[in-house]
Amino acid sequence: MDTIGKNENPALAFEGWTEHASRDRISTDTKVHQLLSAAYPGHHVTRTQTSSCDLLGFADAGYATKTPDRPRGYDAIRKFVAPKLRYEKGNDKLEDEVRFGAWKYDWESHQFLVYELSFRDYLLSRVIRFLYVITPPSVDGAVDIDGHHPKTDELLLVAGKWTKEMHDEIWVFDNQQWRKDKDLYRSVLGASWDDVILDPSIKSSLAQDVESFFNNQYFYKTLRVPWKRGVILHGVPGNGKTVSIKAIINSLAARNPPVPAMYVKSLDGCSHPKVAMQEIFSKSRIVAPCLLIFEDLDSLVEDKTRSYFLNEVDGLDSNEGILMIGSTNHLEGIDAAITKRPSRFDRKYHFKVPDHALRMVYCHHWREKVLDSPALAFPMELCSVIVDLTDGFSFAYIKELFISSLLMLAGGTRDIEAGGDNISGAALDSSSDENEDSASSNKPGRVMPAVTIPKELEGDPLLAVILAEAKLLWEQMENEETDAVKRKKAATVCAPRLPDFVFGLRDD
Repeated sequence: MDTIGKNENPALAFEGWTEHASRDRISTDTKVHQLLSAAYPGHHVTRTQTSSCDLLGFADAGYATKTPDRPRGYDAIRKFVAPKLRYEKGNDKLEDEVRFGAWKYDWESHQFLVYELSFRDYLLSRVIRFLYVITPPSVDGAVDIDGHHPKTDELLLVAGKWTKEMHDEIWVFDNQQWRKDKDLYRSVLGASWDDVILDPSIKSSLAQDVESFFNNQYFYKTLRVPWKRGVILHGVPGNGKTVSIKAIINSLAARNPPVPAMYVKSLDGCSHPKVAMQEIFSKSRIVAPCLLIFEDLDSLVEDKTRSYFLNEVDGLDSNEGILMIGSTNHLEGIDAAITKRPSRFDRKYHFKVPDHALRMVYCHHWREKVLDSPALAFPMELCSVIVDLTDGFSFAYIKELFISSLLMLAGGTRDIEAGGDNISGAALDSSSDENEDSASSNKPGRVMPAVTIPKELEGDPLLAVILAEAKLLWEQMENEETDAVKRKKAATVCAPRLPDFVFGLRDD
């Protein structure tokens, strides 16, 4: 077995790194390559990046072994890492953000030395990580004609293929770079179309649209059209766009082979929108076939990014195998050149405020959640009252109504009256004409609908809490819409060209 240990002087590399780190730098990764070549004469040095070949993650997954080799020099920032959720006690830990370190690395009976290097690129405002593979001279001294070591290349090919695959992760673009995110993957794990309460025709069409795209690569080729597609999900906040995207991600992850998701979170901090768009699409082309998600599309593709976005969508580079999904609360705030031209975004799905039938389905969905609770009675008749009471509510508002009401009951709050009125059929008769047109729910000045209370529900504790909470939510919606109108008018005076979507509520 090849060994590392002859003619080496690791102190030379570490001393050189320490000296270099305190100076103005032109190309840190090149300088370190030179330092390591000088420190290990006769050895082969190969430079790679964790983004394309994560050797350390490959070892953590059990495909190789790595052992820290601190005597060769170690420079790291020791960080306290709190649990993601504050109530998860006992999960506090310390982690090192390695700036310079070495690992003894074994793979298939071959011994390597892997140096890890990270530094901040101040031009791009992000941390860049490099790995250097030190390979001892082979017994036969074999190095191929291109100057690459065959054993190193074998390792990089296998580890690179592993790196490209997803391992219970989702690609996330943030802070100018792509990274794999296990937490986001866990957040969508288990989501399915069964969780999506939506107009059946829209739900079926959207699910079929997605599956059909990835099932029909050959059909696209037969028609001699590019195998790419774009879909926009639009509508007011809180009506299922996000949960639909989660269901799509999960359904594609369950395919064989899985279709990875690429989630564009933010363009904040990007040195230039052109570079950001190029990075987003170049990585997606490598990973394709894939799902490329632009959530809050109106905030990502603005005036300063529009032309670069269109160049990547329509340019000479192939987007084969990429299904783009964009979501927005404000379709009118996006340039028509993007939304109204097929081959960019081919289909648009409108997520509307739920009608009577969908609200009934959603109420039964929540009733089933609490049926097993011995401390809570949820009469079937209550669903009809809630459906009438929430005419104009989004799914998000109905969800909040259930959660807040159930929490109040769980806390022992039971003697509540709806705005001071006793619960009786007469006091809440729905004969009022204030709710004749549910379309008025889109305008300021909302009024809580009057509803008929069945005799058998009079005095019901859950109904009492729901009525009180519903009144608060109606007032909240009215206040939010009134404030939004005032902000819009004020902004129109100050900046008449500013698009309306700036003042919308954030997505669900």
